[in-house]
Amino acid sequence: MRLTVLGCSGSVNGPGAPCSGYLLQADGHPPVLIDCGHGVFGELQQHADPNEIAVLLSHLHADHCMDLPAMLVWRRWAPTPAAARSLLYGPEGTAVRIGAGSSEYPGEVDDITDTFDVREWAHRETVTVHGLQIEPFRVNHPPSTFGLRVTGPDGEVFAYSGDTGVCDEVVELARDADIFLCEASWTHAPGQRPEALHLSGVEAGEVALKAGARSLALTHIVPWSDADAILGEASGVYPGPLQLVHQGQIIEVRPPL
Repeated sequence: MRLTVLGCSGSVNGPGAPCSGYLLQADGHPPVLIDCGHGVFGELQQHADPNEIAVLLSHLHADHCMDLPAMLVWRRWAPTPAAARSLLYGPEGTAVRIGAGSSEYPGEVDDITDTFDVREWAHRETVTVHGLQIEPFRVNHPPSTFGLRVTGPDGEVFAYSGDTGVCDEVVELARDADIFLCEASWTHAPGQRPEALHLSGVEAGEVALKAGARSLALTHIVPWSDADAILGEASGVYPGPLQLVHQGQIIEVRPPL
């Protein structure tokens, strides 16, 4: 599998820094887009045809889904319209949430089923999308959020925490993953973060260590946090390969030799 980071800013986008969006592709298959936060759709156009991708939403906070109305405009009005509906997986209420964001009229909901075949996640119910086996795990983040464990055609495993506080489920979804893309929104300094909402660098490192993840990639760092401090926290806990992801980065997800 190949992972392309379209955006990785946490909670809000920053200057030249889109919110969460990750393009994942198995060789010989169309790509899937995991999350579509502010600014992601523009980046997507550099890497894939928006008419060909499937979309997987971890949850319905704006920084993870609210560039999808732009994709609806593209799919409906671009010179070469989409030939068929694309799969859109997300938590319960996905069609209403995206339809409300797309509607031209306050209080109304756009019917997005002309462009998307909308389906809802069920905890640990595996689905197959574009050659990838995807197992959603309900994690610790309001209102309804799923981390994703993705297995590629050669058995390689990519795990994505979504947004989460500490919980057993995020450890399980990252178990022995080749790449664990984990949120680390802020530092572990006391008094500067609410509990059970996001992870610190320390907590992300602890989750990766407990899970036995083969490598850890930190994401979703909010613009006002200290990214170097978060990386330092994680490195003090997790002894394996570790990095901060950045926009435009391409990561090969390979099974162990």
